[in-house]
Amino acid sequence: MIPRIKEIQALDKFILLVKFDDGKIVHYDLQEDINTIPSFRSLKEECGLYRNFQVDASRTCVTWSEDIDLPSDCLYEYGIVI
Repeated sequence: MIPRIKEIQALDKFILLVKFDDGKIVHYDLQEDINTIPSFRSLKEECGLYRNFQVDASRTCVTWSEDIDLPSDCLYEYGIVI
């Protein structure tokens, strides 16, 4: 089953707070992605882009641009449970 995003917030220092339909809540740190994936650098370099995300209609992917997205299963698996 693909986890569905119920709510998401962009916190300071490139950390996402993500709540899923099953009640799991995680912090997902984007710093490693920004440092290792070239397209993700735009999140740090372009003013306001980081906080300007969309969740797709299926609630299984967060997108910032055509080149930057994160599937919900990645957030679910690699996020730190809080």
